[in-house]
Parts: sequence; C-alpha cells; structure tokens
Amino acid sequence: MAVDLHSAQIQGFFDGPVDHLMALPMLADYVIANYGKKKLAVVSPDAGRIKVAEQWSARLGGAPLAFVHKTRDITRPNESVANRVVGDVAGRMCILVDDMIDTGGTITKAADAIMAEGAAGVIVAATHAILSGPAVDRLRASSAREVIVTDTLPIPIDRQFDKLTVLPIAPLISRAIMEVFEDGSVTSLFEGRA
Repeated sequence: MAVDLHSAQIQGFFDGPVDHLMALPMLADYVIANYGKKKLAVVSPDAGRIKVAEQWSARLGGAPLAFVHKTRDITRPNESVANRVVGDVAGRMCILVDDMIDTGGTITKAADAIMAEGAAGVIVAATHAILSGPAVDRLRASSAREVIVTDTLPIPIDRQFDKLTVLPIAPLISRAIMEVFEDGSVTSLFEGRA
C-alpha cells in the first residue's frame, strides 16, 4: 500500500500489486468540518497539480479552481517565483493543495500571491510533510492560516508549530487492509466519491 504517490504512474514500477491510497478524502473532510463549503476556492500551487485541485473541487461541492503561475530559476534548486494567480480568489477562503511540502518555498510564495489577490484566507493542505531546511520557519511566518498534513512521515516535536495540524493516516490504512481482506480490493473506499 502507498499513500499519495507523486504520480499514479509510479504504480507500474512495482513488481507486485500496489494499492494507491489517497489522503484527499480525509483532508477534505477536515476542511469541510472546520471551514464549511461556502465561499471556498481550491488553488493549485502550480499548473502541474491542477488535476488534484479538480478532485478537491469536486469533493468540496464544486468550489472554484485557481492556480498559481510560477517559474523556477534553474541556477537555484528548490526555489520558485509565484508570478500571478490564475482564477478568482477574492473574498474566498482558499485551500492550497499539494502532495508534499519540502522546503516550503513554493507553498508559502503561493499563499502570499493568493492573499495579494484579495483572498479571505489561505489554508494549506498536503499529504506528506517533509519539512526540510527552512520549511518550518517559512510556514510559521507565512500568510497561511493553517497547515494541514498527515503523519505519513514522522514530524519531530522541534519541527511542529502552532499553525500545523497533523491528521493520522492510520484509519485510512486500516480501512484499506480490512477492505482487501473482506472484498479483495480497496475500490469501495473511493466509490461514490470524487
């Protein structure tokens, strides 16, 4: 079992069967429970994650989509420039979605760009919290109201901060294991859900 592979095609590189689980339902349920579905927008931090943002939008009742147009300086690794927001975010609580947060540069610059366009607030939601190098300081100082991640990777106490919410992935994995033993598949975990 794997949770939120960076690309679904990675499944093809394994020698045996792989159940690719998604944290999106549990992350989206948390967002709905804490922020509701009204006046939301789903924002991808770059054009490459727009498909994931579309899945979030469907899960959140058709929330409008936007993405941050960014460029990278090839001479400086792990550094991007958020050029502009494509889509309407003004007055909306924006859910900035990604699969992982490494150094926090892309996500914090995207949050700043969204706020500069008049968003009511930004909530970051990501599955994997790598939080390397300056990530904690960047996220702590960012304009994001909350950073929601799962515990697919351990987050040491010294890497946790007040805006960070960590959701346990164990219920998803345990349900998947039960589904495999009862039905032979994890398909039922995602049926009827966008």
